[in-house]
Amino acid sequence: MKRSLIAATCLVAVAMSACGSSDSASRSPLTLVVYDSFPMKDTSLNKALASFSTSTGIVVNLVSAGDAGTMVSKAVLTSGKPEGDVMWGVDNTLLSRALTAKVFEPYASKELGSVASELTALVPAHDATPVDFGDVCINYDIAWFIAHSLTPPASLADLTKPEYRNLLTVENPATSSTGLAFLLVTISALGDTSWIDYWKQLRANGVEVVDTWTTAYYTSFSGASGKGPRPIVVSYASSPPAEVIFADPPRTDAPTASVEATCFRQVEFAGVLRGTKRAAEARQLVDFLAGAAFQSEVALNLFVYPARTDVALPEAFTKYSSVAAHPFTMAPDTIATNQQGWIDQWTSTVLR
Repeated sequence: MKRSLIAATCLVAVAMSACGSSDSASRSPLTLVVYDSFPMKDTSLNKALASFSTSTGIVVNLVSAGDAGTMVSKAVLTSGKPEGDVMWGVDNTLLSRALTAKVFEPYASKELGSVASELTALVPAHDATPVDFGDVCINYDIAWFIAHSLTPPASLADLTKPEYRNLLTVENPATSSTGLAFLLVTISALGDTSWIDYWKQLRANGVEVVDTWTTAYYTSFSGASGKGPRPIVVSYASSPPAEVIFADPPRTDAPTASVEATCFRQVEFAGVLRGTKRAAEARQLVDFLAGAAFQSEVALNLFVYPARTDVALPEAFTKYSSVAAHPFTMAPDTIATNQQGWIDQWTSTVLR
């Protein structure tokens, strides 16, 4: 999760577009900086990038910069002298930090007309381009609740009730973007002071706190392949379709479900890194990342929803998940101004 910047896979569209080509663009590949869960090779997402190389002659190297927080920290430190040309995956909890440090060179992508207006509204100066979104929500193990004849939680308030004692696992907001998103849900829903009382109630009701989403979902949660002891977890609205898609043996029903009333909308952005020596090509790549061909691949590869409104979702997404109609949101600058103070308050309330 904290890997240093390293050269990664050179995406080869066809033999003539390989890294050794005599073409000037191929001799100097364009670097796309990504977070560590972005697939580096052998997926339809990578094939889409290879098609970009085929059509433009611009070879793209993927470089992993660790998790999203680490990636942004590195970009801030190298602002104006970037270690790449385009960066993918800055979300709205980190965006203001990147914008304050002038990490990106503003660019209004040619594809913005097809991107959801509520997403583009987050970056009115076009400092970055929305490329996907997802909802962080409470998830629960359907079979566990049936077996215990207990109604699943339907709201934040339910999680503090005695019948849900010792059933919930959350991620630490200081170490997990998923945990931070859930903290923002509680602040958005309950206000500047009541959210602290709410976390005191969760603590009294036996909430478990772990450092990462991976630990929460695969070690603590009973509904995932790890078969842990707790049937409620903070995860994503896209987790139920993922359980179906990756089921072994195959299954036709989702073993988990999300609670729409608890969802926070995470939006991810891509942008041209300020100081790149190849701004024209970088803009072409941003256009491609926001274009229909690439956007049609993000759901099944990154388990997020495309930012474009004209891209059809895979059947598993339409059947086993839904986009929250009224997710909790928060302005990126509000998050940036208050984030550390909120995390400090949370830590002293929950972990003391």
